[in-house]
Amino acid sequence: MAGSYSQVYIHVVFAVKYRENLLSKNWRDEVFKYMAGIIKEKGCKSIIVNGVEDHVHCFIGLKPACSIADLVRDIKNNSSRFINEKKLVKGKFQWQEGYGVFSYANSQVTSVFNYILNQEEHHGKSSFREEYLNLLKDFEIDYKDEFLFDWHEKPE
Repeated sequence: MAGSYSQVYIHVVFAVKYRENLLSKNWRDEVFKYMAGIIKEKGCKSIIVNGVEDHVHCFIGLKPACSIADLVRDIKNNSSRFINEKKLVKGKFQWQEGYGVFSYANSQVTSVFNYILNQEEHHGKSSFREEYLNLLKDFEIDYKDEFLFDWHEKPE
C-alpha cells in the first residue's frame, strides 16, 4: 500500500490588534503553550511559539491536509478567547487581521527555531516593522503598505 509522506515547515507571524503591547511577560508563556496545544490538536507539530508584547511567531510542522488559513484562524480565535476568558487584559483582546506565513527547508529548522527563541533580544535591536518588512523582502513577497499591520513606529 502506497503512503504519502511530507515535511513542510511554516513560520507564521501575526500581531495584536492595533499593535498594542498587551502580551505581558507575566503570562504570555501560558498563552504560547496554549497556542502550541491548538497546533498539536490540529494534527500539526508545534516546533516553537514565541514572541514579544505586540506579536507572535509560530514555527510549525504542517500536515499536508491542513489548510494554513484554517490553522491560523483557529490559533487566533481560540487564543483570543483564552485570553479574554482568563481576563488577562483589561477590555477585549483581539489579534489584528491578517498574518504572514513563510516556508523553510529542513536544513533551516535550527536557525529559524533559534531566531524565534530569541525574539526579545532581536527586538532590542530592531522593530517589528523592520523584521516583518525584511521577511517580505527576503521571500520576495509583493505587498501594499495599506494592507500591512497597523504600526506603532513611523514608516521609514
